[in-house]
Amino acid sequence: MTHTTEFAPGIHVQGIAHLECVDESADAAGRKAEVAAITEAAMQGVIADYKESLRQRVALLRGVPVAHMERVLLHRMRYNPGVRELVHACRSAGLATLLVSGGFTYFSDRVRADLGIQFTRSNVLEVRDGHLTGRMVDQVWGDICDGAEKRRTLLEVASLLGIRSEQTIAVGDGANDLPMMAVAGLSGAFPPQPSVRAQAQVAINSGGLDRLLEVVRP
Repeated sequence: MTHTTEFAPGIHVQGIAHLECVDESADAAGRKAEVAAITEAAMQGVIADYKESLRQRVALLRGVPVAHMERVLLHRMRYNPGVRELVHACRSAGLATLLVSGGFTYFSDRVRADLGIQFTRSNVLEVRDGHLTGRMVDQVWGDICDGAEKRRTLLEVASLLGIRSEQTIAVGDGANDLPMMAVAGLSGAFPPQPSVRAQAQVAINSGGLDRLLEVVRP
């Protein structure tokens, strides 16, 4: 783990769970490999248009029963090491926490409730008759939570809290996290994808997400 800056009193937490929910959800349709290939290309920044890549992946989920997503949530989603410890430490210190994800509210809402995260933003899958339609539902803030929306959300929450963006910490794991990380006072990569590690001020190369506390604690 390396770092080049100090911390400030607002935090965004990413890298929460060890699960690509869209990939695992596609497993029910027998399309996991196809969806996973698009996911990897988007994470690495090979596909520049994140929104289009997500639309392509979600389209492949058409017909997947919601019951399968529940099984994914219960049996396949696991928190990354150190997540509970970091969120608990932030809450104990009076810091706000934000989970902003290119994934889906079906998963992020459960994580928010379980960990006590204050703010979340992610995408909504359209469901009819207990099955996914292969489309997403537009929300009041826009259509898809991509890199630009992650950046805007961090700035929006910082403004709501009455702090500057330089007083936030943003941790991400993919190329679409970079716009958000660029406006934070401290940016971290976890797990450190090469494209993210190259631009982050902190890279957690071993151990859990709670290693971030080594940087932010006095």
